[in-house]
Amino acid sequence: MSNELTKAAAKRQKKAGSFPLAAAVKNGGPVVWLSCLIMGLGNLVSGQIIMGLIFLALEVAFIAFLAIPSGGLYWLSMLPSLGWREMEEVWNDDLGIYEYTMGDQSQLILLYGVATICIIALFIVLWRSSVRSGYKALCLKKSGKKAPPFLDTLKSLLDENVHKLLMFTPTAFLAVFSIVPLFYMMSMAFTSYSKEGDHLVLFDWVGLQNFASLFDSTSTIGKQVGSVLGWTLVWAFFATFLNFFLGTFVAILINRKTIKFKSFWRGCLGMTIAIPQFVSLMIIRSMMQPDGIINTMLLNAGIISTRLPFLTNTTWARVMVIVVNLWVGIPYTIMQVTGILQNIPAEQYEAATIDGANAVQQFTNITLPYMIFVMTPYIITQFTGNINNFNVIYLLTRGEPVSVGNSAGSTDLLITWLYKLTVDQQKYNLGAVIGIFTFVVLAIVSLVTYHSSGSYKDEEGFK
Repeated sequence: MSNELTKAAAKRQKKAGSFPLAAAVKNGGPVVWLSCLIMGLGNLVSGQIIMGLIFLALEVAFIAFLAIPSGGLYWLSMLPSLGWREMEEVWNDDLGIYEYTMGDQSQLILLYGVATICIIALFIVLWRSSVRSGYKALCLKKSGKKAPPFLDTLKSLLDENVHKLLMFTPTAFLAVFSIVPLFYMMSMAFTSYSKEGDHLVLFDWVGLQNFASLFDSTSTIGKQVGSVLGWTLVWAFFATFLNFFLGTFVAILINRKTIKFKSFWRGCLGMTIAIPQFVSLMIIRSMMQPDGIINTMLLNAGIISTRLPFLTNTTWARVMVIVVNLWVGIPYTIMQVTGILQNIPAEQYEAATIDGANAVQQFTNITLPYMIFVMTPYIITQFTGNINNFNVIYLLTRGEPVSVGNSAGSTDLLITWLYKLTVDQQKYNLGAVIGIFTFVVLAIVSLVTYHSSGSYKDEEGFK
């Protein structure tokens, strides 16, 4: 009876194309149950010797990683305390000198502890795959079929399982260089890792204390977060939509049939893309100085009597970075919009002209709706990119002007403020909190905007 149930389950799973872990444990029998402890046992019993040995070797390597001195278990045991042994000075009678014994380093404990947790999570995924693979091989054996040899498994990576082969390398790099550092950074937000109080070598868990200080209006950082967030959203709004509408206007103007030398005008506007932003923004910063070329020329021409405070006045500085960003960003919009304009069906304009619609009506009823429908994901990407637009703000103003006692300047965005907190002031815990806060703001704005757009609600509906 049990064999019939196993065969029936195998048929259902084969028909579905998958072998869930719950079905494997429930219907697999003693061999599958033992393979939960000894990885690869199901494959070995079914004749898949090489596959079984690979799973077994990976399990042995994982156990060795946990058990060796200064291995995974050690870092996990140190993770709750983040260390307590300080560097000691010990006199060496033989050498007649003081020697220093290295104490605990909380930063390494946190890093290796987070990496160990990620490795354990990866091993769980591998363990699930091992149990399912063994169950699948056993089902094939019980049904009278031969489990595929290891060579056929390798060949399948070039055929039906090619997606696994192609995705392995980028997934591995993503895990090592993105996921682990991300969790490491997020963990810092719950510690006292900061230069303040000399918590750079040994630091402790502080729970939600850093988050509380961020939203505490009486704290130094809490007084600044509201103004920085407000300016960040204002900047992102103007930097995104002014670029979009002005770039669209210029693209439509160049695209008109009466305009000659279209390639020439697009090439001239595209020169700002060819020049590295670092170079152009640094030059503009020097031009905007009180004794820079712009103030000097305006004074010599008698247009102004006092030098304009481009970098010393909050309003002037904020308007300046928005205007300069237009000069940098409009050519990108022109490139995007030009391709879209050429794909709008000409019959719609012809029909609108026959109906008596003028140029403005054609733009508001045909061109703009089509462009917004197509470019909504791009606009959202630009908006999130402008919230994290480090180059324009930092290279132009350095966040200036800065009030006395503040760590953030009047033109600082969340991203430039985070840079100052970490690199300049070494307040890594608060920098991590700002990073998480920025991510939450971006996620909410992006998801709400995209889910409310026609590009998401009616992907195939625009005609």
